[in-house]
Amino acid sequence: MKVTLKDGSVLNAEKNTTAEQIAMSISEGLARNALAARIDGEVVDLKTVINKDCALEILTARDKETREIFLHTAAHVLAQAVKNLYPTTQLAIGPAIKDGFYYDFDFSVPITPSDFEKIEKEMKAIIKADFPMERIVVSREQALTKMRGFGEQYKIQIIEDLPADAKITLYKQGEFYDLCRGPHLPSTGKIKYFKLTSIAGAYWRGNEKNKMLTRIYGTAFAKKDEMDEYFRMIEEAKKRDHTKLGKELKLFSLMNEGKGFPFFLPNGMALKNSLVDYWRDLHRKEGYVEIQTPIILNRTLWENSGHWEHYKDNMYTTKIDEDDCAVKPMNCPGCMLVYKLSPHSYKDLPIRMAEMGLVHRHEKSGQLHGLFRVRCFTQDDAHIFMLPEQITDEIKGVVRLTDKIYSQFGFKYKIELSTRPENSMGSEEEWEVATSALRAALDELGLDYELNEGDGAFYGPKIDFHLQDSIGRTWQCGTIQLDFQMPQRFNLEYVGEDGQKHRPIMIHRAIFGSIERFIGILIEHYAGNFPVWLAPVQVKILPITDRTAEYAMNIAKKMKELNYRCEVDSRNEKIGYKIREAQLEKVPYMIVVGDKESENNAVAVRSRKDGDLGAMTFEDFIRKLAEENEKKI
Repeated sequence: MKVTLKDGSVLNAEKNTTAEQIAMSISEGLARNALAARIDGEVVDLKTVINKDCALEILTARDKETREIFLHTAAHVLAQAVKNLYPTTQLAIGPAIKDGFYYDFDFSVPITPSDFEKIEKEMKAIIKADFPMERIVVSREQALTKMRGFGEQYKIQIIEDLPADAKITLYKQGEFYDLCRGPHLPSTGKIKYFKLTSIAGAYWRGNEKNKMLTRIYGTAFAKKDEMDEYFRMIEEAKKRDHTKLGKELKLFSLMNEGKGFPFFLPNGMALKNSLVDYWRDLHRKEGYVEIQTPIILNRTLWENSGHWEHYKDNMYTTKIDEDDCAVKPMNCPGCMLVYKLSPHSYKDLPIRMAEMGLVHRHEKSGQLHGLFRVRCFTQDDAHIFMLPEQITDEIKGVVRLTDKIYSQFGFKYKIELSTRPENSMGSEEEWEVATSALRAALDELGLDYELNEGDGAFYGPKIDFHLQDSIGRTWQCGTIQLDFQMPQRFNLEYVGEDGQKHRPIMIHRAIFGSIERFIGILIEHYAGNFPVWLAPVQVKILPITDRTAEYAMNIAKKMKELNYRCEVDSRNEKIGYKIREAQLEKVPYMIVVGDKESENNAVAVRSRKDGDLGAMTFEDFIRKLAEENEKKI
């Protein structure tokens, strides 16, 4: 048979040769470093037998595809170690996840992080033993017999849900068997560096009606320096944790009286309002009009929009008089009603309606996290109603606006194009037209993007923006969704050039996404060290003695009249203490005023970033502040 390699060269090989044997025939070094293979585009185990002409690529630790395989194999090593130490433990599932892996266990004894050292020691023994990862294909009945023999009730449930004629794969390492599709590393010895990181509870199959299992998280790496860098980043992320900084900087509070409903404090509102003011100014210049729609609307509306059928589990419902109602989880249906209030001509389009809309979504309590996952948030929504021939230009306009906003904060980003999901509305033809329009806009802008099959909204395909923050983490924020469905469901119309009624096309889009979540991201991105235009307190005025307190108050009065956010620290404390406090509060500028400054109508300025800037006139300082505020740096 002929095997075509990545470089285009062709090898002649005997049938029933494994990818591992072909790697060995190429070079001993390649075979030693090989972790998996790609055969005709499919990533498989290195020991996969080849019996036909194919394209073959040998994968090593340098190939991103092996990262998931590496982590998944580490999860199996963890499971084997746990079974060795706690034989009565029941195994559930153990996938690779971003930057790590986990395995869910049903322990008969309590397990805490203090047990990690013992488990890791057993994992090291399994790695040292270098057990081959043997893939075994069996029938459903054979798999059931095997797992019944081991008494693995959760594995049995998984198998029983599979079709009777299903071919099932088991992986064997030493005397340990696990149910898994694979692929895996050639042997346990390929795991070089690993660490168990945390423990949590998790319901079996994510259903809170099922038993709570113990989830052990870990991570693994091919190189020690990669693991060291990962944990350095983890420590950096802890320092930037927005829940910690949000409390220290008095930005927001999370209370048991309203779980998932954040309280914004004065400092947090100053930050939030600065973002909203910036957003409003840009959207006004881009030709958007702003609206506001009610928080509660009746069931008929949500049935018409499709949310009652497709999204009801995430909605809060209530009854008003005799009507079933819902607190809005999205702003779009209300915007449809606004469009219908008056007739429209083709000359009116595009119409760009923006809304800072407060929405509520029912999130499970175990999924709530700071500002990242909440039950109510403000969405910077906009809906664009347009002619078919305006689709590409409008999408390009939204992409450019999105880029402008993200660039302002120093975010790099990646773009995903998500296509039709299983749970969706509309015809194949409509989805194809919508998807092609999004693709065309991205292509015309010359932007790179990844295809995310099956992850579109239920009413249309979408473009998602994944931001990269200052320490390399990614966050999904902005979205552009092209919708042919809601204009139909709400019978939206415009009068065309031909005098006939036509259906507009609609874009749903958000750039911040959730304002609350975006603030959480910004807190961690800047580590609380906000630029002047965003800082809740822009200037702290620090009188050295009581004699200069009045001068300090006069400076504060002038700054507030100029719309700067400032505070006076008039406590009877040493100036060094006041400066340290202001630094901890991450205030961009401190003005120190003593007798000399008071006499000369001057200010001694300290920068959070650059330290002592020396004395200057009040007017010069205001000019410096104004320039930074204007440039938003």
